[in-house]
Amino acid sequence: MEQCDKEKLFTSLVAEYKRVIYKICYMYATDGENFKDLYQEVVINLWKGFEKYEGKGKLSSWIYRVGLNTCISFYRQERRHGERTSLDTLYGLEAENDETTVQLKEMYRLIAGLSKFERAIILLWLDENSYEDIAEIVGIPRGTVASRLKRIKDKLTKLANS
Repeated sequence: MEQCDKEKLFTSLVAEYKRVIYKICYMYATDGENFKDLYQEVVINLWKGFEKYEGKGKLSSWIYRVGLNTCISFYRQERRHGERTSLDTLYGLEAENDETTVQLKEMYRLIAGLSKFERAIILLWLDENSYEDIAEIVGIPRGTVASRLKRIKDKLTKLANS
């Protein structure tokens, strides 16, 4: 494949999966600048691995895997701690207070209380990935996905009720 064709294909891939990449980065960002850095790192790593992607498995699974690994590695290297990025700031929701927006904000607040690995699993589940896809992306058996999801849901319920 010629360089120009490769770049066009990659650009369209990033545009198609931009929302997925945003979600992954948001789950690990500590502030607005950190979010931008994470997004850039994910896109760079997707570009680096683009030629090596062999088409085994779903493209979306590969993107999730690269995104999650990048964010977790970035987080470990930077060891930044601080406030979470406000959904209002990232998504322009500062003036919106409808019921759906309020629930979305609360959901992200609760998810922020989970471990990085738990966030990855719940993010994949919320994006309606199958247990098989989640298992492939995070590298655990399907049965473990089911039990982890149950524990995560129980933990979120406790957090919501406390």
